[in-house]
Amino acid sequence: MSSLGGQAADNLRFIRQAMERSATFTAVPGAGGAVMGVVALAAAAVASRQATADRWLGVWLAAAVAAAAVGLVTMARKARQAGLSLSGANARRFAVGLAAPCVAGAALTYALWATRTHSVMPAAWLLLYGAGVLTGGAFSVPAVRVMGALFMVLGLAAVATPPGWGNLWLGAGFGALQVGFGIYIARHHGG
Repeated sequence: MSSLGGQAADNLRFIRQAMERSATFTAVPGAGGAVMGVVALAAAAVASRQATADRWLGVWLAAAVAAAAVGLVTMARKARQAGLSLSGANARRFAVGLAAPCVAGAALTYALWATRTHSVMPAAWLLLYGAGVLTGGAFSVPAVRVMGALFMVLGLAAVATPPGWGNLWLGAGFGALQVGFGIYIARHHGG
């Protein structure tokens, strides 16, 4: 009889794992994403008026910290309201997919700052954030993957255009694109 109970437990474990693998991570915050975009639009306006490259960088780094805080808080709130776990397999996969390129972006930002190569930062940030969103989005709703791919397109545009256009591309990506997809996700995938 105990072997029947063990087999049933194994079957339930298999079913639970299969369901978790097939589920998507839906705690991506739509409204929070839109707020993150507004932060970036404000940063683009303020950064464009800075007298030095270091002050420009300071504005964007402050905006990144503020936007990350908004994203984390609204993601936790959306997950709690939906009864989702942020420690589940898909949430962890999403986080790792997003975090790895963001860590690379932080390291590259330091290296570019140390070599006084600020003009490359917008392209690097857009490309790496896009890669992270695209990779993490493999475990989320399709709109997240599309947004990641579009961030990468904007990063490529930043590579192909004059360095003075950096704020334009950052505002378009981290601002307008984030606002648009945030509204879409809020309307079609909740909060």
